[in-house]
Amino acid sequence: MKRFSFALLRASITLIIISLISMSTIHAQNNTYEFLRIGLSPRAAALGGSFVAATDDPDVIFYNPAGIYNLEETPVSFSYVNHLLDINLASLSISRNFEGIGKFGASVQYINDGTFERTDEYGNKNGEFGAGEFAFSVAYAGLIDENFIYGANVKFIYSGIAEYSSTAVGMDIGLQYLIPDENLSFGFAISNVGTQLSKYVSTKEELPLDVSVGASKKLLHLPLRFFLDFHKLNENQNKFFNRFKNFTVGGEFTLSKVLKLRAGLDNEKRTELKIGNFAGLAGFAIGLGVTVKDYQFNYAFSSLGQIGAMHRVGVTTSF
Repeated sequence: MKRFSFALLRASITLIIISLISMSTIHAQNNTYEFLRIGLSPRAAALGGSFVAATDDPDVIFYNPAGIYNLEETPVSFSYVNHLLDINLASLSISRNFEGIGKFGASVQYINDGTFERTDEYGNKNGEFGAGEFAFSVAYAGLIDENFIYGANVKFIYSGIAEYSSTAVGMDIGLQYLIPDENLSFGFAISNVGTQLSKYVSTKEELPLDVSVGASKKLLHLPLRFFLDFHKLNENQNKFFNRFKNFTVGGEFTLSKVLKLRAGLDNEKRTELKIGNFAGLAGFAIGLGVTVKDYQFNYAFSSLGQIGAMHRVGVTTSF
């Protein structure tokens, strides 16, 4: 018990100090790379987006690069997202341990915004044009101390509309502290630290900085794991405790070796998608995972209230 209390205290103090420093020095900016905020992982989406403390999924590379450290073998994950209208997204992630060097990961995010009609200043049609974005990243994770993990990735980001384009380079930095005896993990991440390399015409834009902390706990006598994250802690708020309103929470219930059920809530989306005082199911998500031999198939339904919904599917395996 004393060992657990000391470990928990040390992890909590470390994450709190880092978070407070980050909140006081990093501020959110308007930017054109908002697609980096869209969660592509079906499992993470079904948990409301609470994935900073995850340790057993290759898609954690999108949320906290430290999370790839404890992945076994060479896991690969592919996800597809059916967004609103004709917007589609896809992602691919992989990690591998290199003996004597460490744990590396790589990922790709891609979004196709669809096709649009091109018109002149008089409204005359003049063909079509497309728009899309992608980000490619390479990550590394290692140990600071026993059960104390660090990770970082570097990514190249591209955004294009018709013949115009913009590029940027970014970095994600993450920490995790694990308490295996208690099935408990803590996570901290700073996402999208970087700068624009080339501009759309002449406008310089920033990357969507995000400071997040989270925790994950598997219950002792129930096949249930809870996830809780706080996002956008770097954003300015009128009151200090308003920084914690952008939270996500989720639960994963293991019914058997084959089937897992998931549910989650994104409080920020629920707040933003209210129409008057009515939010409906906005911000809520449900999903499931089905394991067949060496493959896990995942699905998530995320409600956007009166606007519609997003569907995510994915498959994960290891080599």
